[in-house]
Amino acid sequence: MAKKEKLLMNDLTEKSYKDLVALRNDLRKQLFSLQMKNHVKALKETHQIRAVRRNIARVNTALSSKSLAQ
Repeated sequence: MAKKEKLLMNDLTEKSYKDLVALRNDLRKQLFSLQMKNHVKALKETHQIRAVRRNIARVNTALSSKSLAQ
């Protein structure tokens, strides 16, 4: 898996609601994969779990702000 950088709120607010939901689903799949690798001691960079969780939170924040704006 490629390393994911921190998602910026400016980039997230420009995306559509559907794109944000798809991004959140992808991030959740990535988080699940990282957690499974961590449980079998195959994950060397455990800090990625925290980064993905925070990116999911950023996407959720953008989704809630979009739903409140409508």
